[in-house]
Amino acid sequence: MPENMPGNKSKFLIPAVGATVVLVGGIAAYMYFLKGPSGDSSGALGSAKIVPDNAIMATYITTEPQAWAKLEQFGTPEAQKFVSKGLESFNKDTLANGGITYDKDLKPWVGGVMVALLPPNPVKPAQATTQSAPEPNVLMVVGIKDKPAALNFATKLKANKEVQNKEIDYKGEKITETKGKGQPTYSAVLNNNNYLVFSPTKATVEQAIDTLKGKPSFANKKGASDILGKGVDLKNTVAQFYVPDYPSLVEGLLKSNPQATQLPPQTLAQLKQVKSMVAGIGIDDAGVRMKAVASLDPQLVKYQYEPSASKVVNQFPASTIALISGQGISRWWTAVNEQSKDYPEFNQAVQQARTQLKTINLDLDKEVLGWMDGEFGIAAIPSNQGLTASVGFGGAFVFDTSDRKTAEATLAKLDQLVKVQNVNVAQRKAGDKDITEWQVPQQGALISHGWLDQDTVFLAVGGPVADAIAANKSQTLDSSDSFKTIAGSLQKPNGGYFYLDMDKTMTIVNKFATAGQAVPPEASAILNSIRGLGVTANSSDKSSSQMEMLLALKPKGTK
Repeated sequence: MPENMPGNKSKFLIPAVGATVVLVGGIAAYMYFLKGPSGDSSGALGSAKIVPDNAIMATYITTEPQAWAKLEQFGTPEAQKFVSKGLESFNKDTLANGGITYDKDLKPWVGGVMVALLPPNPVKPAQATTQSAPEPNVLMVVGIKDKPAALNFATKLKANKEVQNKEIDYKGEKITETKGKGQPTYSAVLNNNNYLVFSPTKATVEQAIDTLKGKPSFANKKGASDILGKGVDLKNTVAQFYVPDYPSLVEGLLKSNPQATQLPPQTLAQLKQVKSMVAGIGIDDAGVRMKAVASLDPQLVKYQYEPSASKVVNQFPASTIALISGQGISRWWTAVNEQSKDYPEFNQAVQQARTQLKTINLDLDKEVLGWMDGEFGIAAIPSNQGLTASVGFGGAFVFDTSDRKTAEATLAKLDQLVKVQNVNVAQRKAGDKDITEWQVPQQGALISHGWLDQDTVFLAVGGPVADAIAANKSQTLDSSDSFKTIAGSLQKPNGGYFYLDMDKTMTIVNKFATAGQAVPPEASAILNSIRGLGVTANSSDKSSSQMEMLLALKPKGTK
């Protein structure tokens, strides 16, 4: 268990490790001083050998202190203060009731932790209700990296008179039923005392024992064995997630939640595009990084991925608050149209949009989306003048196109349409660019549009935003320190970026925060310790897709 792990996870872990009182019954076996699993990320495969092969998902969390220590290099003084306070509360409220502290009693022996989700137990007809559904079973596998330290902890727990323990024999192994004030929990120490398995249900622990004795394991399951071995390319991995059968996971979770809207067969069919997924979280010099790799069924993938050169990023100023960029809106729209035939409600909405645009003499497919075949960027940019002054930012849209003629015709139709609505349409210069503005009397430009070069058109909400795009004389976004720090280390080539500058975002948030609805100090401290968020994705072929996300954090001591 890492030093900085949030306290709420302890509410599940503490009953689990508490069940190690079973170790007291096996003192003789513990008196050889062998070390167990180390608790680092390499221990996932060993833990998976105890998980039954019907597990639909597994998560492995390393407890190696060195891995989590990387977090100590980040954080503002205010954030560090609240984190320290939270850790104190964790020890006081969750552990200290029995004289237990994490550093002294748990940290020395708790190795890596794997949490697996198994299918729910079948519900008998007499037990079924319209308001309930079977919940998935949870199995926790805790590595024991130091057996004498675990024994000392078990001895300490045995002195707790509020907990009752009963041993149950199962195929030569001992299952301990632990009962306190709530429902009983079940645990067993397995594999030469190297692992503690824990579950709220006895049958799940029995399944783990059966797996250890030869039944198929998650480690050998088709799909799971591949993703366990490959993992993701991350430095200093602290957590890994494995989903060998993604459609079954989603369908199973929906069935376990009767309040959830049941997905139509067409949607479930779409989910089958993703066959399996592996993800990981690591901590490096830039912050907390996550990578996910999905295995796809190429026969079901309709959208043909193409990498983006991301040249559109340099069309935006360094002051940009947030950005979404990509490529090929027209190709995406073609794929959506093809798939919408199987979704009556969505298809109806598309048809309604087409009909409404026809009333103003615009063709949705050809005149609105058809020419958007190159790169695109959508951004929020600071603006303290004109119509956008009250909110503090405006929007900007940049599109590369190979069909300038159609784009110009569409914009001309829109200009004519607003003229009929008594909106003034005027021409002006922004730098050396000719732009067209829809002007609101005494308030300035509402919408502006123009061409940045032969193939690149922009639309802006607010006059200052138009100037920031068309007459940008300052540093561009792609060359700014913020973009380099937040998104510069993300994988390339890629399909585009999601970029968020947290400092600039918090300026807007604080502007709207009032005394009665101010951002809580704890949340504000954490948010102010974040530099920004960067996300991208790519696909080497139609059989796989990768996503990478970086939560860029400020170095320790930053104000």
